[in-house]
Amino acid sequence: MKIFKNVLLIGFMFLSTLTAFSQSKVTGTVIDGDLNQPLAGANVVVKGTSTGTVTDFDGKFEISTTEKSGQIVVSYLGFVTKTISFTVTGNSVNLGNIVVAPDASQLQEIVVVGKGIIDLAADRKTPIAVSTIKAIEIQQKSGNWDLPELLKSTPSIQNVKGGGFGDGQMFLRGFDQTNTAFLLNGQPINGMEDGRMYWSNWSGVLDIANAIQVQRGLGSSKLAISSVGGTINVVTKTLDKNQGGFVQQMLANDNYTKTTAYYSTGLMKNGFAFSGMLGHWQGNGYIDGTHGQGQTYFLSFGYKAGEKDVLNFLVTGAPQWHGANNHMSLSTLLEKGRDYSDNYGTLNGEYYAGGRNFYHKPVLNLNWDHTFNQNVSLSTVLYGSFGRGGFEFLSGVGRNADGLYDFDTAVSSGVGYSKASVNAHNWFGLVSNLDYKLNDNFSFNVGFDGRMYNGQHYRNIVNFFGASSVNVTNNDQVGSYTITESYGYNPWDALFGSTPRNQRLDRDYEEQINYIGTFGQLEYAKDNFTAYFQGAVSTQSHQREGFFFAEEVGKSKKVNNLGYNLKAGGSYKVGDNHNVFANVGFYSRQPYHDDLFTNAAASNELNPYYDQNQEITGLEAGYQFKSQYISANLNLYHTIWDNRVLFDANDIDGDGVSDVFTQSSPAKQVHQGVELELFINPTNKLKMQGFVSVGDWKYVGNVTSSDYDDAGNLLSTGDTKYIDGVEIGNVAQFTAGFSANYEVLTRFNIDANWNHYNRMFGNTDLASSEWNDSANRGAIKLPSYNTVDAGVSYKWLLGKEKQNNLQFRVNINNLFDELYIENSRDNKHVDAGDDVWNGVDTSNRVKLGYGRTWNFSIRYNF
Repeated sequence: MKIFKNVLLIGFMFLSTLTAFSQSKVTGTVIDGDLNQPLAGANVVVKGTSTGTVTDFDGKFEISTTEKSGQIVVSYLGFVTKTISFTVTGNSVNLGNIVVAPDASQLQEIVVVGKGIIDLAADRKTPIAVSTIKAIEIQQKSGNWDLPELLKSTPSIQNVKGGGFGDGQMFLRGFDQTNTAFLLNGQPINGMEDGRMYWSNWSGVLDIANAIQVQRGLGSSKLAISSVGGTINVVTKTLDKNQGGFVQQMLANDNYTKTTAYYSTGLMKNGFAFSGMLGHWQGNGYIDGTHGQGQTYFLSFGYKAGEKDVLNFLVTGAPQWHGANNHMSLSTLLEKGRDYSDNYGTLNGEYYAGGRNFYHKPVLNLNWDHTFNQNVSLSTVLYGSFGRGGFEFLSGVGRNADGLYDFDTAVSSGVGYSKASVNAHNWFGLVSNLDYKLNDNFSFNVGFDGRMYNGQHYRNIVNFFGASSVNVTNNDQVGSYTITESYGYNPWDALFGSTPRNQRLDRDYEEQINYIGTFGQLEYAKDNFTAYFQGAVSTQSHQREGFFFAEEVGKSKKVNNLGYNLKAGGSYKVGDNHNVFANVGFYSRQPYHDDLFTNAAASNELNPYYDQNQEITGLEAGYQFKSQYISANLNLYHTIWDNRVLFDANDIDGDGVSDVFTQSSPAKQVHQGVELELFINPTNKLKMQGFVSVGDWKYVGNVTSSDYDDAGNLLSTGDTKYIDGVEIGNVAQFTAGFSANYEVLTRFNIDANWNHYNRMFGNTDLASSEWNDSANRGAIKLPSYNTVDAGVSYKWLLGKEKQNNLQFRVNINNLFDELYIENSRDNKHVDAGDDVWNGVDTSNRVKLGYGRTWNFSIRYNF
């Protein structure tokens, strides 16, 4: 028996050795044909077998097979499945680059519907300063964060979390979000009134994102109005070729949980396709009192009508509510913890926010792509959004001995209520673009951008605590009346409900904004040289109508402003590895609606500079190097932003609601800097990336300002604010980062990234009187800081042909729990005897960055 076992063992070893020597290796690299970049996460299977793998972050794959010849099948959701034949000579064969491309004729999901409108740098051959994040990285690193957090390892971008869910802010080359253009599948989504972005309204966008592209500076935007800092393009799912979907569960710190499910029918034989996503999230928030919850939804209906027409209807939204966080003195936060807040209390033993955002903003768009012939195509999107919600804050509610809001005492004493500043809007738009290839060297596109916006602003009662009614005696149009109705903070109720005029208080006005623009681009490309010219012209009309206070009753003067922009550039390719480019642009940009009035909340009086456009001049140059193992991008920029209106709001009493509003004009800023970005891929298992951004961002010249209170009363005017040479505040002017991803085992990856922030300054709040003094000491310098994030992921292939998979992901942010100041609302310098932390007077009201946080997700793709 023993001899028999030994014979079997020897035989088994012989067969194993024979099999090992007969194994052949098939290798190659899968390339995304849309963006000409490696495609990570693509499935590669030997046809007719269960042998397969997925591409790594460099798009590379390696398969061991006993077959000496055969075929491999490359597939990835949103791309054409590609079959490649192979024949092994010796023990291995390298198939080189395998390019897979989106197929518009089969309704693929990535950049298919509206391709002529969606702004991707690939649409223009002349280079720009650009960074692209693809779907696999979005899925892994987004976690329970908003879009700005995902972009923080991009040159010249800084993310500020803000405190509550969705309250983060992003800065690009020193410009805030109001001066960065955000697009969703070609649709502009910045606020029409002030350009702001509220990420709580877009909490589900990363669940359906296929790619995010950051175009810094001049960019290649086809819209008639250009941004100052750059353009962020979010490309979402539209239609899938194949049937499938995913289910995902996420858990995170502070009792956060999120469940998401997505399904697509794929393209059916009748030409129709449907996809949908539903999600729910809730959590306590990292900062005390910032509880929140919400839902996300996405529905897409598509139809392929013949070979020349593709249509798609999409609706998405993210109804939510969340508690808000105020700036607090640094001394208080150092004593009580970085997660401390006093902006909440308890009502009947349950948490209740002292300030709360609630909103529901469904977005709908209808895309139509028509191909006339191989040289001419037309893309059009018709869109609309219907935002309803507001910000809740308190009136007549005191605090208890612990410094928190005492709702129970307010109830027992018969006083106190909460009210909301409501924003309700209807927004409709149309964007259309015609692409025309004139010949082998010239291409041309021309387009139209039109928008109509109506915004309604008023206040209503959210909740009565002790009070049962509120008397209104100063409404000159309606007369005196008593408010007895409360409307709560449910975002679904806000969307479908309405508040009659006799239940509104404090303010009641509407805004009408109309916009029409046209744009065009001509590009020349021959051999190693490319050049382009872009131009756009637009007109905006603005009018405000008040219904409440005497000074705001009736319609304002109608304002019509004409604007335009011109951009040109060229590039030259030197050999196979080097490319240089330069771009120049000038924008005459109309001011935002809120900049036109002396106090947009309480007056029809126009700002003296209402008919003067902002003037933006941009210059940039760059060098690009690409090779097999290392690539580099070097960009230089110089941006002048002149003749702009500065608007500052100051919360004097610290209750989270602004008390003093300051308008200053004209103002000038100069932003200049250098950006270096490196990509290093020494092996097919290791990917590294690093960047350094050095900026110099300052105000140039002084300004004249006027101050108003919340009711629109003029407090002072003609004041000179001495800000010449003052550094732009609350954003790091020097940033650097390094990230690495290593495949330890097949489909098992670890990654980490380090970010450094330096040359940060305090807020230049012109509502503060310190800037009235020509001898002011400038902006305070905030301490530099570092953060390290880490993650681990694993993909388990399932199914007979490995077509399904189970993904596991863990993210840890601020791994070393660094304590740092994220931004400062105040600008108090250190004097003798002051309490100081890292060079900062601790009486300054600040927000500290989050400590160590984590999230874990499990996702089944089928």
